[in-house]
Amino acid sequence: MIYKVKTDTKIEKLKEELEEKAKKFGFGILKSYAFQDILEGKGFPIEKDITVYELCNPAGAQKVLSQIVEISVYLPCRLSVYEENGQTVLATIGFENILESVEVDEDFKLFMSELFKHLKALMNSWNKG
Repeated sequence: MIYKVKTDTKIEKLKEELEEKAKKFGFGILKSYAFQDILEGKGFPIEKDITVYELCNPAGAQKVLSQIVEISVYLPCRLSVYEENGQTVLATIGFENILESVEVDEDFKLFMSELFKHLKALMNSWNKG
């Protein structure tokens, strides 16, 4: 499942604000991939402005990786930003998919749910007045 949020905030403004807002929710940006630029540079241009950001919550990553190494395939958290039908879209992998892929106890599920709650709050922060 993909978790998506749409906002009327222009994509350029959202990208400018992302790093500062991410910090408020406990995440840092490790790297970003501007697919339009990357693919154009390789001779395969696309029209859409699609940027994927790698986000990290260091305390969360430490806890997760200390308990279940297999979850490393989902890390760092990825946040995709693009435009669709005149709106800016933020999308990420639903944590439910991650939890279904490994055996975890209830405490771990609660921890992951709390972490995802912070990521969702970040994604929804452009829709708050």
